[in-house]
Amino acid sequence: MADDNATPMTVRFDLVDPLHPDAVWALGQYFAELDRRFPDGFDPGDTVDADAHRLRAPVGCFVVVRQANSLERHTIGCAGLQTLDAGIGELKRMWLAPWVRRRGVGKRLLTEMEARSRALGHRTLRLDTNANLPEAVALYQRAGYRSIERYNDNPYPDFFFEKSVAEGS
Repeated sequence: MADDNATPMTVRFDLVDPLHPDAVWALGQYFAELDRRFPDGFDPGDTVDADAHRLRAPVGCFVVVRQANSLERHTIGCAGLQTLDAGIGELKRMWLAPWVRRRGVGKRLLTEMEARSRALGHRTLRLDTNANLPEAVALYQRAGYRSIERYNDNPYPDFFFEKSVAEGS
């Protein structure tokens, strides 16, 4: 999901295991939103457990977004990275709570994940998304992602994007 630029808020991007309770909660919120927004619903299957090993070092990572000023460390979003091939990463499961959107957090989360992708040795970052998430599509396009051909067999996406994240690009 995405945002515009309205009232900025202070957030933290915390690296966690993809099976950490905050990560599992955020993913549950993400999947529930997809189920509401997709005309035919969304079935995540057992992807949380099945994908966990791809979203951990040394081949990936998972980040939860938290309000920086929250004493309760309230989780408000998440995103993951996995390695597809040498030098190619994939952004997975980027989500922000609806009340956080349009406050610049999506752009900052995307920038954070691009930096983490570089740190994992990726030169190119790919992602897929669905037409029922127009704010996400717009965010990725504004951030310089370009349309590419389908690169996976995921049945849900309508759009496939990539961007060079190599230093100096």
